[in-house]
Amino acid sequence: MWFGAGWLAVGVGGIGVVIPGLPTTGFMIIAAACFARCSPRFEQWVLHLPGVGRSVADYRSGVGMPKRAKITAISMMAIAISISAGLLLDNALVRLAVVAAGIVGAWYIIRRVPTAPPASPVRHLEARSDR
Repeated sequence: MWFGAGWLAVGVGGIGVVIPGLPTTGFMIIAAACFARCSPRFEQWVLHLPGVGRSVADYRSGVGMPKRAKITAISMMAIAISISAGLLLDNALVRLAVVAAGIVGAWYIIRRVPTAPPASPVRHLEARSDR
């Protein structure tokens, strides 16, 4: 069950790489959590993926998201929600649900996800040596 859920999250996260507004990192965090319960090998694979692995590891260790990533995430959410609710959806109730979900998502990122301190030169060098 955990293995399947992990791969489902990897699949949705992979789709998020090409679809704006779909949070790749969030799904990779879910994938790593699922794989942690069933496959340490695939958990490590997620943690070492280029582009998102460092973010997943930072989130799991409690470091959080860099301020720039938070701003980017909330901006992309706002754009995707505006397009969806303003142009693509006809039903007022569905529009309201999409906007409400966006507000909850933005609130969560702002208030519940820690803001990582700026990368120090040492941390930057460590990140480069991990590659």
